Amino acid sequence: MATNSDYDERQPIIANKDSDDSNPVELTGCGASILCDPRKNVHRYLLLPLMCLLSFGSYFCYDNPAALQDTMKKDLEIDTATFSALYAWYSWPNVILCFFGGFLIDRVFGIRMGAIIFGTFVFAGQLVFALGAYVNKLWLMNAGRFIFGIGGESLAVAQNTYAAVWFKGRELNMVFGLQLSFSRVGSTVNMNSMRPLYDAITATTPGYQGLGIALFIASSTCIFSVLCAIVLGYYDWRADKILKRASVAAGEQIRLIDVKDFPLTLWLICIICVAYYVAIFPFISLGLVFFESKFDMDPDSANAVNSLVYIISAVASPVLGFMIDKSGRNIFWVIGSITITLGSHALLAFTFLNPYVAMVILGLAYSLLAASLWPMVAIIIPGHQLGTAYGVMWSAQNAGLGVVSILCGMIVDSRGYLVLEVFFMSFLCMALIAAVLLFIIDQSRGGGKLNRSAAQRKKDSADAE
Repeated sequence: MATNSDYDERQPIIANKDSDDSNPVELTGCGASILCDPRKNVHRYLLLPLMCLLSFGSYFCYDNPAALQDTMKKDLEIDTATFSALYAWYSWPNVILCFFGGFLIDRVFGIRMGAIIFGTFVFAGQLVFALGAYVNKLWLMNAGRFIFGIGGESLAVAQNTYAAVWFKGRELNMVFGLQLSFSRVGSTVNMNSMRPLYDAITATTPGYQGLGIALFIASSTCIFSVLCAIVLGYYDWRADKILKRASVAAGEQIRLIDVKDFPLTLWLICIICVAYYVAIFPFISLGLVFFESKFDMDPDSANAVNSLVYIISAVASPVLGFMIDKSGRNIFWVIGSITITLGSHALLAFTFLNPYVAMVILGLAYSLLAASLWPMVAIIIPGHQLGTAYGVMWSAQNAGLGVVSILCGMIVDSRGYLVLEVFFMSFLCMALIAAVLLFIIDQSRGGGKLNRSAAQRKKDSADAE
């Protein structure tokens, strides 16, 4: 298996240099300016917003059902378990396709074409989902969520891979935080705009047809994401030409069987990922009615508090990512974020404290985990296998989300929200155990590679050069 040092074609982007001395290219005109030269740091930062907005539409539309939970159940005459299945149908294709999406990005399509293809699937899936609501056909809505899911998670894999290729060895934690931030802006806008949009439409077109029209309008955000993928793809292609990068260099052939050689630390990261996120996303998808029933909130207030996790993460993620870039110690941050999340769920389950407090804390913990967990993959996995590794993580996460989403609906219908909260807390305990094991194994086998300080990592990078 090759190591990161084998990939000279990526060095102009990920190394701490502004130019590629081994492959000098003469640029003229605008191309030679600091804004257009891919060998300059400024150029990378100009492309960063496109990377961040790549999944805006996907995140906006993913939680359309959460923003309209009570009205969707009423208009379609479905129970909570059937409603939760909309999220399960999104997850099922990604149990397999996320892994292959990463492989296809690494080996077949490349990042550029892969991002465009998966973004198009997201748009098509949202259109089918909206059509199913408009004609009141639940099977068609499920099919739309399935198609949407084919593109949604694989698009996130492409986004993560873009970040690792352009920013590895630099501000990768901050970039992951920024990506999460921009994506959650999409989720936040959805939570706070879909209900007013639905109310305005159903004033003249009530029932499921008004619901369908609202979902059709929401699909326009997916077009925006596809346009970002096209523009970003052009500039990445241009960087390949100028820097003479190859997608996969000789001797770097990717094999699916390489997955068996991934280190134990990656699989522990996967366990943390699954056990943590199943206590976040299913909770938010069912949060509207929870806040309405337990805290006697009206729908608008319930949606506002339910969106706090996304609002906080949109602001805090880049800041926390920058902080982790400067401090290192990723595993300690992961352990801390899981512990704080566990406390937040305990507040929501066992107290009647103003839910804004618990949700703000939950948003900070969620942002901290995302900014510290995902970049660890790039530390332990060779660059040419990053797409596959991220695909494995997304596949595992979606397997968990698919099963847990259905179980959550069944628990709410039969036992109520208190039992659901205890259910979430049990998964967080599992994540905490896995994080402690990750620290122990990393210290014993990897010499503490994942939990090194920023200064130690900078020294290791200098020694490697």
